[in-house]
Amino acid sequence: MKFNIVFFLLVVLSISSCKEPEARRPKKQGTVNFYKEVIAKNKKLNALEKERLENFISKDTIHKYIASESGFWYTYIVKDTLNTVKPKSEDFVLLSYEVSDVQGNVIYQKKERNYKVDKEDFIPALQDGIKLMKKGETITFVIPSYRAFGVVGDGNKIVVNQPIKSTVTLIEIK
Repeated sequence: MKFNIVFFLLVVLSISSCKEPEARRPKKQGTVNFYKEVIAKNKKLNALEKERLENFISKDTIHKYIASESGFWYTYIVKDTLNTVKPKSEDFVLLSYEVSDVQGNVIYQKKERNYKVDKEDFIPALQDGIKLMKKGETITFVIPSYRAFGVVGDGNKIVVNQPIKSTVTLIEIK
């Protein structure tokens, strides 16, 4: 009899304790605050990088750098004062370029490249910088990381958040 009562109680308890599973309510994420924090942190990092690059540029007494509206600096190595033709969007250009870190250590050796202005994947700052050039000119660009390869690097030789220098010669506008 005791066994029957215990068995009966176990059966009743197991039946009454089983109910349909309920989905757990998702935990509300503070995405707005998260994005605000990330933006604020990036602004601070970009300001520090800009300050370091401006300090680097100020120490270069040989070249006069110009600050672009697009967030990079450039200096003419070879300047053409007579020609007025500059590449515009969708023009094909032949250029030669080399990429180094800001200390001058070469990352990518000089090479030539055909490029369709604004229509191909290229270093963002150089996409804007090429449109400042005339045929035959050579310009050195100092590019902060957020206008180069940013927080991902190039997956090869340029690391995360690395500012770069690139010397570009516009050989031909086609």
